[in-house]
Amino acid sequence: MTTALASGAMASECGELTMAEMNWASAELMANVDKLILEEGYGCDVELIPGATTTTFASMNEKGEPDVAGELWINAVRDPLMAAMEEGRLHSVVEGPITGLGEGWWVTEKFAADHPELDTVEKLLEHPELFPYAEDESLGAFMGCPAGWGCQLSNANLFRAFDMEDKGWTLVDPGSAAGLDGSIAKAVERDEPWFGYYWAPTAIIGKYKLQMLEWETEWAGSENWDGCIVKPEQECLDPQPSSYTESEVHSIITDRLMQEGGIAVDYLKSRVFPGEIMNEMLVYMNENQATGEDAAYHFLETYPEIWTGWVSEEAAEGVKSEL
Repeated sequence: MTTALASGAMASECGELTMAEMNWASAELMANVDKLILEEGYGCDVELIPGATTTTFASMNEKGEPDVAGELWINAVRDPLMAAMEEGRLHSVVEGPITGLGEGWWVTEKFAADHPELDTVEKLLEHPELFPYAEDESLGAFMGCPAGWGCQLSNANLFRAFDMEDKGWTLVDPGSAAGLDGSIAKAVERDEPWFGYYWAPTAIIGKYKLQMLEWETEWAGSENWDGCIVKPEQECLDPQPSSYTESEVHSIITDRLMQEGGIAVDYLKSRVFPGEIMNEMLVYMNENQATGEDAAYHFLETYPEIWTGWVSEEAAEGVKSEL
């Protein structure tokens, strides 16, 4: 009876909330972890709603639903999101709910270990001979994005901005997502060097432990990036060298939840997934064809040292009881 009364008190404090379950693996995992912790730890009533970046943001901004977007990549909705936050309709409770995420240029773990002196993009660009292109070994291979992807344009324009062709590089089109992933797998399994574009958190980064290179060049500003780098070549005649644009990810909530959510908001402010663990979880999901809910149970069972730091002792006991 005491337990039931305590659960009822927590539910009345937390109440009902809706949460976007975005259509990619890390966000599916995050939403299901949040749901389990909020329901079993704090007595909330959580409904998961299918979502995607632009549609979820539009619904939150215009209709106030769902209450939570746990992993919102804001570059695609930056201007309207900033306006919504300034006007008080939406709020950011966490900037960076996953550490170490973002887009950039990567090398294999073995290459990074063998060449610790080449720890920036600019240093590595002086050594195309270390990445011989299979079809012409006099050239260094830089693996870009498949045709039709937005990153194909940004990588092609950065390739021009850094005069990589004159330095002895060739820009390789992997042809497809499978081709890009396959090029990484092949290189790692054969202990061959690989240099190219990818992003995290992803199962590929987790499985093969690619290392992102730092940039010495500073970001050259929005006018260069948004007005040139991400445009087709005919609309970007003079691309300037720049680091890759920073990928910002926030946990966004509605004003209703901010005002009424109480303990749920406190929890959301506290939870940050370590990037290395998230990548490992994505490997688990990929290899086991696990759903977001399956993966959430696996995460909570496997990494209590992480999530118990996000919650009270009483909430942790409630979650462990459910497990």
